[in-house]
Amino acid sequence: MTSLPALTTPTAEDLERNGPAHDPLKMLEVRRLTRDAIHRIAAACKPGMVEEDAVEMAKDLLADSQMLRGWHDVYVRFGSNTTKTFGAPSDPGVVLGEDDIFLIDIGPVWQQWEGDGGDTFLTGSRSDFKRCANDARDIFYAVRRHWASTGATGRQLYEFAVQQADERGWVLNMDLSGHRISDFPHAAIHEGPMAELDFRPARQVWVLEIHIRHPSEPYGAFFEDMLLEDGFFA
Repeated sequence: MTSLPALTTPTAEDLERNGPAHDPLKMLEVRRLTRDAIHRIAAACKPGMVEEDAVEMAKDLLADSQMLRGWHDVYVRFGSNTTKTFGAPSDPGVVLGEDDIFLIDIGPVWQQWEGDGGDTFLTGSRSDFKRCANDARDIFYAVRRHWASTGATGRQLYEFAVQQADERGWVLNMDLSGHRISDFPHAAIHEGPMAELDFRPARQVWVLEIHIRHPSEPYGAFFEDMLLEDGFFA
């Protein structure tokens, strides 16, 4: 009887390799384009807009920037829909209020390279919404600094992120816990979450995602960007 070959655990080299079109400078350029698009979409979101219309507006804006194809859907979430996890449908018909919170999460493909990013915005000045949006960013930066200054694995980074969210009174959504990014499609190499890695994630190969929500109230916040050193966030 022929025995089956032993299963091997993928190494860091296996999971961090790139495709034939990989170009670090192009990856930084698509990062810049992605973050610019996020802020242009946010500026076009006005009180009274229905969420579904905002999603279509965002798609049109991305198409105008030659980023029509996305490797994941375009998400613009208003109000209570900011608690929804990645891939979950929004409750329909939610209208952006005068004093509200909303998030944007896009994964555009520019030419052959993937972008991915997200952020949270306000239409008014509610202090609890402002703190939530600021804390999502602050947790992101705390985890990123921890990555830059230690040899923490992906798993350890998200253990640290959970601690950071707990200390601020938020619940961290572990369904959004980082992933690969590359020349399109990164999924041909690896689709799993960064939070499961037992090695230190390499720079410019992974994105760090922070999605928090209030433990009892219907709102949350999101921030996402590429793992890079301090100088890229000046």
